[in-house]
Amino acid sequence: MSDDAVAWVRAQRAPMEALLRALVEESSHTLDARGVDAAGAVLRAAVPLRCRAVPSERFGAHLFFENTRPAKDGGVVLVGHHDTVFPREVFAGYRSEGDVARGPGVLDMKGGLVVMAFALRALEAVDALGRVPLTMAVVADEEVGSPESGAWLSEAARGAAVALVFEAGRAGDAIVTQRKGTLALTARATGRAAHAGNAHEQGASAIRAMARFIESAEALTDYPRGVTINVGTVHGGTSKNTVPAQCVAEIDGRFARSADGVALVAHLHNLVKNSSLAGTVMALTGGIARAPLERTAASAEWMKRYGECQVRAGLDAGEASPQGGGSDASTTAAAGVPSIDGLGPRGSGFHTLDERVELDSLVPKCEALVRFLWGMATG
Repeated sequence: MSDDAVAWVRAQRAPMEALLRALVEESSHTLDARGVDAAGAVLRAAVPLRCRAVPSERFGAHLFFENTRPAKDGGVVLVGHHDTVFPREVFAGYRSEGDVARGPGVLDMKGGLVVMAFALRALEAVDALGRVPLTMAVVADEEVGSPESGAWLSEAARGAAVALVFEAGRAGDAIVTQRKGTLALTARATGRAAHAGNAHEQGASAIRAMARFIESAEALTDYPRGVTINVGTVHGGTSKNTVPAQCVAEIDGRFARSADGVALVAHLHNLVKNSSLAGTVMALTGGIARAPLERTAASAEWMKRYGECQVRAGLDAGEASPQGGGSDASTTAAAGVPSIDGLGPRGSGFHTLDERVELDSLVPKCEALVRFLWGMATG
């Protein structure tokens, strides 16, 4: 029967591209809730499972497709997102030429949604879908760090044997087992304004205090440990001839180990205390936005098992180098579920205006998932 499911998938190249086109043509920038929900409606029509939609006041609805037995019964949670990074006025539409298709989300990660949907349809076609405890979780706010959906995803995943995340595939079909965690913080300095010519000595520069903090904060970067601090934006002052009373900086941090994230937040708070100048006050808000995806013996074993399915589908297999960007794999891993990532189709240019997917990778990526799920169904 697994051969029948594989044969079914191998005949789906055109329908898979048709679904990808329909998803991409529904522009779904994270902050465009209506567009995200429109893309969600396309997906709901394509997935042969009941859907529980979790509404949001800020984003589109988060979608949880559940089998007769959900993933928490020791099964599989498939993870994706249907929001994208660009507003429709910046980047929209679908176009293809030969084996390459371009468009917002075509790789990150509507291509991955197509792979998941058709794998489930393949099992349904051979009357095997009900054999796997399974949940397919598709969130609407991943591109901004999943601030709302994280708790829902954790709950859906808890108790599953494994989480499979269908972010963009890597070169050589390498499977992602490690991602850095992220910090998101804002530093604020408040000083005292004064005329720079007539009363300079009466002022207290918020920008100068912030400059001291920035120099010390970025010095926490430690490449061998996988730790970086980046102050990405700084805003302050009112005019060149006024001692600045306000300054705000936005800070991104990355770390490979959970303990390093906790330590970084503590170090940054200490630096804030020590950076204030006379007449200024500094404050720091924010903290850990995502835990890291850390490699474990269990996730390494699942990587090996999934890699064998990829090879049988004509793909390569191996382990990707640690990734600097975050994903919802960190959320499922933090919920205690071994998680592997990067299982979507191959391509390049995600988060750019030249995002592209290799269309010929859709079918074998889907076949690999079908083989894996069949193995879970038959033990």
